[in-house]
Amino acid sequence: MSEFAQFSVEEEAGGGAVLALSGPWLLSTIRDVDQRLASIEGPIARIDLTAISEIDTVGAWLACRLTRQHGAQIVGASARAMRLLSAVENCESEHEFEPPTEPFWLRIPREMGILVGKGWQGAIGVVGFLGQILIALGTLIRHPSRFRGKALVRQFELVGVEALPIIGLMSFLIGIVIAQQGSVQLEQFGAEALTINLVGRITLRELGVLMTAIMVAGRSGSAFAAQIGTMKLTEEVDAMRTIGISPVEALVIPRILACVLMMLLLGFYASVVAIVGGAVVGDLLLGIPFWTFLERIKDVVPVHDLWVGLIKAPVFGLIVALAGCYHGMQVKGDSEQVGLRTTMAVVSAIFAVIVLDAFFAVFFTEVGWG
Repeated sequence: MSEFAQFSVEEEAGGGAVLALSGPWLLSTIRDVDQRLASIEGPIARIDLTAISEIDTVGAWLACRLTRQHGAQIVGASARAMRLLSAVENCESEHEFEPPTEPFWLRIPREMGILVGKGWQGAIGVVGFLGQILIALGTLIRHPSRFRGKALVRQFELVGVEALPIIGLMSFLIGIVIAQQGSVQLEQFGAEALTINLVGRITLRELGVLMTAIMVAGRSGSAFAAQIGTMKLTEEVDAMRTIGISPVEALVIPRILACVLMMLLLGFYASVVAIVGGAVVGDLLLGIPFWTFLERIKDVVPVHDLWVGLIKAPVFGLIVALAGCYHGMQVKGDSEQVGLRTTMAVVSAIFAVIVLDAFFAVFFTEVGWG
């Protein structure tokens, strides 16, 4: 038996020709036979399949196409070949594979309408998710024994304790950058001493909490979405409902509480470490002693700046946890959804945090804490 599909053309006495196919006509054996068949000239009267050892749907489709091109008749086909030929003879399509592109004045409004519809459905889903959380909180208040304290402590460790090294390093470097760049600009006015004011106020009021929220969103928010999403795919969430356990009480509430409470501590911790980084720069580059830098912070930074950061921290933590848990609970279908929803959780959490930070800035300025 030949390794690849073969063919030969034999002339008949009455004009025309016989195309004899031989060997295995399979997807794995036809290779370049299609190009060589296209080079055949002259009318083909019959296509002889007697010498074909094996045939599949691809080989049968090629044979049917040859009959249409040359108006030929198939002879010598086995019973299996006839079944395959009958199955594929009507598979030829004259339709275009790609639809014509619509003009942009029709395509853009339609796409915008789809986005608005998805946004509206997403808003309804978020409101419904918030309702489930409120119901679960009410249930836990009425039945405190159902609260999962061990799960909360575990989330404290994951969200808070294990995040200390990376958040500390990030905050320390941010403090160094703020102090160094700020001192370069203030030096033009002979006001290098005001670097203390700059570092203290911007870290306690804004960057300490904001950068911590972004880091927690990328670290813990993504973990929430991936963990809960994987549990959805493996039907663990459905199993919990089957045995009478509320997934919101068991999975969502501990994560939200841990994120809200830990953001308070992490935000304050990040601000303190950033100030320490600024003090190091002050000691090494500006001639301001390390302990003098820290002592001056108490005099130049208003107390309400600290309160502004502490007020924003739990709100940011709530946003991050809600985004992670909500997108995790929306996973369905296949594993690709886990990655997609994890990305959406991080992006939406960071976007919401930055937007809320802008609103907080305007609000606190209006109330005299600017």
